[in-house]
Amino acid sequence: MAVTQQLARIPEGYLAACRQSAAASSDRDPHWDPPAYDVLDLDWAPALLKRVGEVAGLEEAQLDALRRATDGDTGLDLGFLKAHPHAIAPFGGTPTGLGVSEVARVSELLGQIDMPALLAALPADERDAESSIGQMGGPITGGSRAYLLEHFNALRNFYLDAAKRHLLVVLWWD
Repeated sequence: MAVTQQLARIPEGYLAACRQSAAASSDRDPHWDPPAYDVLDLDWAPALLKRVGEVAGLEEAQLDALRRATDGDTGLDLGFLKAHPHAIAPFGGTPTGLGVSEVARVSELLGQIDMPALLAALPADERDAESSIGQMGGPITGGSRAYLLEHFNALRNFYLDAAKRHLLVVLWWD
């Protein structure tokens, strides 16, 4: 089973209810179960997306937004989501997240990134391009450019929807 990055966009009230449930439950069950349409599996793309931004010379504010979109931060109290036996990140560290205002800012900056232009800045040869950004477990089926563009678009659209709906985002590796 591969360990991949997961993101969930949720209302602040849902997070509070999960925290309360975990505190009230004898086995610390937060009853974490966001709807499938509000969960995104980014596979192994986060490190590669950030590396493309670095290699292609992405503006620092946009690169920081890409990092925050895939790393989150520790400002939200999410330790209760790491408690066994109901940990949502059994193979990673404590989940991270971004609050509503941070989601809005990240969404705005992701919308300014021209990923096709960044990918075009990579070496033309697929092996050279993969070598410049690194590989995760070998060559990427369908090519790294298509893989990265698909995952970037999914990430950007995920944050855009979260910002429009005034949701926060929780991130973890599972």
